[in-house]
Amino acid sequence: MPDILIVYYSRTGKVAQLARLVARGVEEVAGMQARVRSVPPVAPITQTAAPPVPDEGAPYATLEDLRECAGFVFGSPTRFGNMAAPLKHFLDSTVAEWASGALVGKPAAFFTSTATMHGGQETTLLSMMLPLLHHGAVIVGLPYTEASLNATMSGGSPYGASHVAGTDGERMITEHERDLARALGRRLATVAAKLAA
Repeated sequence: MPDILIVYYSRTGKVAQLARLVARGVEEVAGMQARVRSVPPVAPITQTAAPPVPDEGAPYATLEDLRECAGFVFGSPTRFGNMAAPLKHFLDSTVAEWASGALVGKPAAFFTSTATMHGGQETTLLSMMLPLLHHGAVIVGLPYTEASLNATMSGGSPYGASHVAGTDGERMITEHERDLARALGRRLATVAAKLAA
């Protein structure tokens, strides 16, 4: 059964919630399985490093996970319209996979969470795409045939799934945001299955 790797960084839990929804969508596709992984926070030398295994939540992603899986979905909160440093740090460690072409032709998709409606959702999704384009991945988004993409008044775009969390993270994931996160997982898994065939 092919695995789809879902790699995310989540500070307040909203991106982790989206990751679980994307995983549900992946597993709605016959023969596909989600492998959910997180990345540790990064810190200056003056701060204590994270333990090699997280105390709670998804295990940390490895480069082996990338090589083994048939496709990937990456998630990050927005940091000034860009992906968060922990996810960037993980992607920056994939030079050997780039040199060997290990990710060429594998599908990739993206999701994010922002505090505000115009907090950089689309630019964050685009920032996550750039390294995967260099890897030769096949970028997968959300088509407007997804009814929730036309109806959403919060998160979601053709570039990927998203959530507007509020400045204190008080907003729950809306019905449309849930639908789009699951749709993204289904779409990525469907494309991965077709490419594998």
